[in-house]
Amino acid sequence: AAMVAMTKRMKTFQIIFTDPSKTFYCGGEKVSGRVEVEVNEVTRVSAVKVLGLGCAKVEYAKGKQRCRQEAEYLRHEEVLRLDDQPTDGDGSVVLRPGNKYEYTFGFELPQQGQLVSSYKGKFGYVHYYVKARVERPHQPTIECKKSFEVEEPLDVNTPDLLSPTGGMKEKKVTCMFIPDGQVSLNAKIDRRGFCEGEDICINAKFENTCSRIVVPKAAIIAKHTYQANGRTKVFRQKLSSVRGNHIISGMCDAWQGKTIRVPKIKPSMLGCNIIRVEYALMIYVHIPGSEKLILELPLVIGTAGLGSRSNSVSSQEGSVSNASQSWVSLRMPSEPPSYCDITRDCRLDQPLTPLLDDFDGDDSPIFMNAPAFQFPPPPAYTEAEEEYNGNARMLPVC
Repeated sequence: AAMVAMTKRMKTFQIIFTDPSKTFYCGGEKVSGRVEVEVNEVTRVSAVKVLGLGCAKVEYAKGKQRCRQEAEYLRHEEVLRLDDQPTDGDGSVVLRPGNKYEYTFGFELPQQGQLVSSYKGKFGYVHYYVKARVERPHQPTIECKKSFEVEEPLDVNTPDLLSPTGGMKEKKVTCMFIPDGQVSLNAKIDRRGFCEGEDICINAKFENTCSRIVVPKAAIIAKHTYQANGRTKVFRQKLSSVRGNHIISGMCDAWQGKTIRVPKIKPSMLGCNIIRVEYALMIYVHIPGSEKLILELPLVIGTAGLGSRSNSVSSQEGSVSNASQSWVSLRMPSEPPSYCDITRDCRLDQPLTPLLDDFDGDDSPIFMNAPAFQFPPPPAYTEAEEEYNGNARMLPVC
């Protein structure tokens, strides 16, 4: 009821930032603006205060228990004065109808590295806002608030993130407890740091000596980790994916500079102790009737516009010219497995056609559409992947 009574008394009560078109602030920058107040009736105000607040919060239910945790990144408080308005002895002022009162404010954000970027996720958020409070003698305080976004720069042009990374995985396959050959993959990317819109070039070799038809794929995945009350909750999302050609029994296939584009996503968030956002390139082989063979290469997604473009172009040119030599560094199998002891009848247990258009239930890519970094709940897509035949060739496993 107090709020209703007060809205009648207040004609205008709002916060306006000095530069309303500014989409985000970085550490060390100044947040400034004014609080506009107009009243419908004579109102005595003992103080007008502005607070700059920023905090991370994690909240989710674990059975009957509510897990909650907060971390504070910004707390600034100042008392505002009217320039042309005399104050009474007790510091209060009288506001009259027909006048527009403007209280200006400004404060500096903590230096770079001390803040964490704004974030809104499934089980938590990082939120920054300015709150204005009008305090009145013997009356409830009224307040209004206005959010602002923070983006901490994350530069991916460090020697560590510009160096190549790769790995190898193999898996022995069985059928009814009888050995059925193996599937292996060996993959390499020329750097770990990327920005949205850039292409990740993958060089990889896949071998299939099992009796089934397998499909190599790659996907960019996000891992959101939330911590509260000593518990950890992890939420994984597949963001975009590509697939290669089917590899029949006894064959191998190579990707030379096969690309997957980094979609519009938030930069990696590594500085907050209760919420982390990490990314990885997952290169995997779908094996019917068996667990996937998975290699995960960690990625760091940086903020756009930190000179990443020029680097990405040169590194892509480099990767094209090096593609022919890059196989030298990948381990070739020394000796093929012997086939004489494999019973091949088991391949007839299942019809082969469904394997050709296999569908992983968890393979729906989720695209994050982020105008001003607001994340609506992503729609569930079915798997739509590009067929890619450019310079992919299949070789028999010799």
